[in-house]
Amino acid sequence: MDALRAALAAEREARVAAEARATGAEAMIAHLKLVIAKLRHDKFGASSERGRKLLDQLELELGELVATAAEDAARADLAEVKGAPRPEGPPRRKPSRGPLPAHLPRERVVIPSQSACPCCGGKLSKLGEDVTETLEVIPRSWRVIQTVRERHSCRSCEAVTQPPAPFHPIARGRAGPSLLAMILEAKFGQHLPLHRQAETYAREGVELSVSTIADWVGTSAAALSPLHALIRAHVHAAARLHGDDTTVPLLAKGKTVTARLWTYVRDDRPFGGPDPPAAVFYFSRDRTAEHPKTHLASYSGILQADAYAGFADLYAPDRKPGPISEAACWAHFRRKVFELAEVARAPLAAEAVRRIDRVFDAEREVTGRPISERLAHRKAVVAPLVADLHAWMLDTRGKMSRHNDLTKALDYALKRWVAFTRFLGDGRICLTNNAAERALRGVALGRRSWLFAGSPRGGERAAMIYSLIVTAKLNDVDPRAWLADVLARIADHPASRLDELLPWNWQRAATEAAAKAA
Repeated sequence: MDALRAALAAEREARVAAEARATGAEAMIAHLKLVIAKLRHDKFGASSERGRKLLDQLELELGELVATAAEDAARADLAEVKGAPRPEGPPRRKPSRGPLPAHLPRERVVIPSQSACPCCGGKLSKLGEDVTETLEVIPRSWRVIQTVRERHSCRSCEAVTQPPAPFHPIARGRAGPSLLAMILEAKFGQHLPLHRQAETYAREGVELSVSTIADWVGTSAAALSPLHALIRAHVHAAARLHGDDTTVPLLAKGKTVTARLWTYVRDDRPFGGPDPPAAVFYFSRDRTAEHPKTHLASYSGILQADAYAGFADLYAPDRKPGPISEAACWAHFRRKVFELAEVARAPLAAEAVRRIDRVFDAEREVTGRPISERLAHRKAVVAPLVADLHAWMLDTRGKMSRHNDLTKALDYALKRWVAFTRFLGDGRICLTNNAAERALRGVALGRRSWLFAGSPRGGERAAMIYSLIVTAKLNDVDPRAWLADVLARIADHPASRLDELLPWNWQRAATEAAAKAA
């Protein structure tokens, strides 16, 4: 009897432990989903420590936990089917499944029913049906489009007539617009080098050399250049721009040198502006101040950027055609202080982060609101917080050595305090330069895949295509669908109406056409 009690107690303890493990895993999965949802919702969040790296890490951890839980459950189900006792642990919870996308086509597969009742052999009549939906994918299909132009002769005058040859995006080329759009979006949107694309196509039975695909990329870039010019003009017409740059390895004489890719982003959504967002990219072999001078030679307005010294000449009062007002990025300032609070565990740095976060929290309340509302809120709520932070910074700075790392971080903002506080008097200015950093995120990810730009011309071409793809994404437009339609139409589209093909106008036309069709 004692042995039986001991066995029952051991079994109970094992079951409790298994339930605890399962409950802990489910709780962790729910927690990670919540954190990820918050990070994704925080579009105008502050800094890199709350940015993409953290989100990627959390999504990786979530994927591993979900996969482990699914594997364990599947093994338990399989063991039960084979007649083995189900492993100790709580019953598997049925996941809540949302409906599959309604816009996808449905294919009905009807399982044949019996012709007679299996009990008595009588005639069956249909009562209804149960439908189980399964999401499936059909492998990419390649096809050759044969465009036939019939020739006819007139029986009276013997004249021969024939329809004109169809337009091809590439003159005398054999690539359709959808194929070209797929190649461009894969190379510059998903960071797949051309040689990897060629290998994938070969496995699918379509042999395309890298040189052939590269020829298509260059010709497509030339065809799309008028649209790039329109986007560039739209960006430079903004009253406020975000500016930033990132490194790009450039192949030069058997080695790589560090080149630069610059971006300037127009995004009026934070202050409820009606103009669509857009981004333009530029390539350069180095990071000298001459490049931003050239990029913004005809621009006068507000530039939201980091403290790069190359921008200094743009802010000169006597600059022609006019001075550019500097708006500093609070995310850069917070990042410098946060690193000290995180790594050095400095109490004063942690206090600085808390005070800066109060400014961010207050500012986040008017994201997307009109200029007048932003200004009123900033004067009433944000300005006192900024003034309190400034007084605390001055007091703290006076008590520390100039060699202290926190001193350097505080001086970064104190020396540029006019630029840091300019947003308090202008509702168009954002608190951060995150719009430009988000635009460059794809370049940073792509560096790991394509390794380097093959030439300066290649870098300039990449900058142009990046401008198109990033602008499409900013306007919630599928870059591949947009590029395919544009490449099919741009050659014979009237130049005076070329703006109809810009992403925001293209999407509006597509939405109106769909509404009329419905």
